[in-house]
This record gives sequence, C-alpha cells and structure tokens, in this order.
Amino acid sequence: MADFVLIDGDTVNFIPLFTPAIVSVQPGNIEGSGPATIGGKKVCVDGDEANVSIPGCSYFTAQYSIPGSGTLTISALAGNQIASKTNTANKAVLLKGAMFTAKFEVQSPAQQPPPGAAPPVPDSMTEYSGQGMFVNNNTKVKAT
Repeated sequence: MADFVLIDGDTVNFIPLFTPAIVSVQPGNIEGSGPATIGGKKVCVDGDEANVSIPGCSYFTAQYSIPGSGTLTISALAGNQIASKTNTANKAVLLKGAMFTAKFEVQSPAQQPPPGAAPPVPDSMTEYSGQGMFVNNNTKVKAT
C-alpha cells in the first residue's frame, strides 16, 4: 500500500514508554540524503534513520526514581517504512509507515534512593527499547 515519502526535516517523535523506563522524550528530525527532491527537499533513503540521535533526555523507573539521562535513536524501521519498489540512486526511499523500534541508550544511570545513609544505587541497565513514529511534511507524494 502506498504511503507518504519522508523528506529532509520531517519530525521524529518517540513514545515516552521504554518499559520499564519513562523517558522525557524530545522530538528530532530526519535528514534526507537522497538525490531526488520533493518540494525542494531531499528525499530520505534507507540508512538516513541511523543518523537520528536525540541526546540529553532524562529518564526514571519505578525502582530508580532519581532521574538519569541518555540518548534516543532509531534501532529498526518497520517493514512498511522502507519502500519495496521505489528507490533513488539504488537506495529504497523511506515512508511514513507505522511505528519504528526505538532505543534509549543510558549515559548517566538513574538511581535508586538509598535506605538510610548509604549512597544511591545506580540502574544497571544500559539501554531500553521503545517505539516512535515519523510526522511527514510531504502530503502529496506517495510510494510503495
């Protein structure tokens, strides 16, 4: 089924729930690198998603309630976000599609409040998995 082609500057939104972590998400943008253009903006192609990185997002969990921070990235696109027939310069164009798999990489671990005078206990998880979606600016050109 045809879907809207992503272009340079389209918004990348992450869902805050990275079970069991809650992340204070911030939107990002995807940068298009394809030679084709739509409305004067470069088309996004397979691989452009790897350059999306949103650092400095805080997070916490029920157990580790003292916030930590990390970086949001896209770890995998959904099957309906990579065109099967449409390409430019031998690379598949990216489509709005459904939800992609997101990754939250911990840089500064959240901490568990200490019982008494002991120091806080840091979260041992180094990454969490979640989801996100694209918000397209192109509302005219679709591809499959």
